[in-house]
Amino acid sequence: MTKIEPLGAIRERVLATLRQDIIAGRLLPGDRLVERELADRFGVSRVPVREAIRALVAEGFVHFETPRRTVVRRLSPADVKELFELREALEVYAAGLAASRATPEDLADLRELLRAAASATEAGDAEKITDVNTRFHNRILAMAGNSLLTSVMEPVDGRLRWLTRQNEEWPQLLTEHQDLYEAIASGDPDRARSHTLTHVQANYRSTVRHLFGDDPLGGDLSGDDLSRDDLSGNDGDDRAR
Repeated sequence: MTKIEPLGAIRERVLATLRQDIIAGRLLPGDRLVERELADRFGVSRVPVREAIRALVAEGFVHFETPRRTVVRRLSPADVKELFELREALEVYAAGLAASRATPEDLADLRELLRAAASATEAGDAEKITDVNTRFHNRILAMAGNSLLTSVMEPVDGRLRWLTRQNEEWPQLLTEHQDLYEAIASGDPDRARSHTLTHVQANYRSTVRHLFGDDPLGGDLSGDDLSRDDLSGNDGDDRAR
């Protein structure tokens, strides 16, 4: 007897696959999501596809260009700036808490993730690198032991992973994460916060370079960029490759 998959489970399967396709770059900014084509692809009705698309809109991955045309969003400089400002505020705080609360088991988990990141970096496996690096940051967030902080980060977690995927300076990312681990393992909250701030700002500059060029808005891409007020939106044809 064939087991019938619940509608909610179908929706979540479609949503998870499409979200990962966007993060991994299999669906690019500007690409159109057509309900009929996606329903055929997944072998499902259009109802769970429609619901999955609405969820992707709510998560900030896609938007309705017209009532009948849905496309993957193009990240603007303002989008990137806002997300990194959020990372700066929350991840720096979380790292300080993690340094003061880390257990030996927590640190062992981070070391294992670093080993996995090193292996993925050596292999040049972009999707695996993104996955492991996301898990590394999520583990630090969990170590902070603040459920409210975690709940604040959850709605933007996918978009942050999307941004992380834009930074392909993988050996540098690995080095920064190793330094961050050492700072947290030291038990010194100030050191952990300082390393996290440096890491977030470096990641911001790398992401902006990759998406928009070395100097897309005629400004300095130093760490001070995170506090600049002159980054405006740009809905041009730049695509996150």
